[in-house]
This record gives sequence, C-alpha cells and structure tokens, in this order.
Amino acid sequence: MLDIQEIYKILPQRFPFVMLDRVTHLEPGKKITAIKNVSINEEFFTGHFPSNPVMPGVLIIEAMAQASIILFHSSAPKNAQNKNMVYYLGSVKVRFLHPVIPGDQLEITVEPIKVLANIGIVKAHARVGDKPVAEGEISFAAK
Repeated sequence: MLDIQEIYKILPQRFPFVMLDRVTHLEPGKKITAIKNVSINEEFFTGHFPSNPVMPGVLIIEAMAQASIILFHSSAPKNAQNKNMVYYLGSVKVRFLHPVIPGDQLEITVEPIKVLANIGIVKAHARVGDKPVAEGEISFAAK
C-alpha cells in the first residue's frame, strides 16, 4: 500500500534508522501492517552479535513506533500533517518472545487504543511468519 518513497514522506527518520520497508495494509486511524526485511547487511549485526546475529529488541520497538507514526499520520489530525513534527516515545511495555535473525521478514501490526490530537497509545505486535516475536503497548506524544 505504501512503498519506501511514500514512507519517507511521512517518517522523520532517515537511513540507517528507517525500520520499515513497506506498508502492506492501512486502515486510517484503525490498523496498520508494515514489513521490515531483515538483511545480514544491516549495520547493527556487526556488533549484535558477530557469531550469532540477532536484531536488537530496541530496533523492533523502533519499527513498531514508526508504524505507529504512520497510523497516527493517517488518522489525519491536522497536527500529524506538520512535516516538522517531533515524536517523543512515552512508555514502552513490550515483551520479546522470539529472536529475529537475518533473512526474517518482520511483520508489524499496530492498532490504536487511544489517539488524541497530539498523543497516542497503541497495541503493537511483531511476528515472523506465524511466530510472534514481540507484543505490547507503546505511548507517544507529537509536538
């Protein structure tokens, strides 16, 4: 539904910190599903961990947060349309269930719990195939 060029129009992050490759499903204000193709060429695998590469949990959370930004943007509060919008992560309550390794395709699904003009609380899930790898709640503010 959204390719990388369209994602770049919404997200403030840039290479190497964009953690989404494509949005495959978007119901504005209701649900988003996005993917991150995890490649051995990712810079973080150099040190995490050289003999047993695992995607850092904080980057899985970042992928969830970026999907949340796109969902927030799609719900069309006028604040979200501001290209200079800064997003602040508030609270993260995420459980990690399985490691993500090179070659995996991480699928992130986010649904709102509560969204106001400049804050949001979302429920996020990450999976590889049929296997859940992370789940939880994220809150953020936009200014």
